[in-house]
Amino acid sequence: MPKLEEKQKIVEEIKEKFQQSQSVILVNYRGLNVGEITELRSKLREKGVDYKVYKNTLMRFAVKEIGLEGLLEYLVGPTAVAFGMEDPVEAAKIINDFVKEHDVLEIKAGMVDGKVIDVKGVKNLAELPPREVLIAKVLGGLNGPISGFANVLQGTIRGLVYALNGIKEQKEAHA
Repeated sequence: MPKLEEKQKIVEEIKEKFQQSQSVILVNYRGLNVGEITELRSKLREKGVDYKVYKNTLMRFAVKEIGLEGLLEYLVGPTAVAFGMEDPVEAAKIINDFVKEHDVLEIKAGMVDGKVIDVKGVKNLAELPPREVLIAKVLGGLNGPISGFANVLQGTIRGLVYALNGIKEQKEAHA
């Protein structure tokens, strides 16, 4: 396969990964040794996060074609990409935790929902609770009004029973 075709194939792969990902985190991995990179890859893989290193020139072509020009300024120097396919928070959380243990790993930027976020945005994303916890909170919030409504209905029915019982007792007393 000619070299140009190979590069075009890689650009298409990068575009697909960006478009299918819920989140993308760019990092500068300079200073990590092979063991540390392997450890990071393993942690990411466990959570369904794809970690790749592509040439910046190929990444630039891909991000331009899909309209993410905001990432261009971050595509300099050694750049690795973590594609969060299933959960938008996992990639940011794992990388942010890894940075705390290995300060040579540097977060450059990220993308969530097609929007470019800076280092602070990635760190904020990492602080969010996992998806399951957020869903549980939403469902709990929805359950509260339903329980309250059921209690109101139960109270109304109870009041009706007391009123009917009172009428019955009055009729029995007058009879």
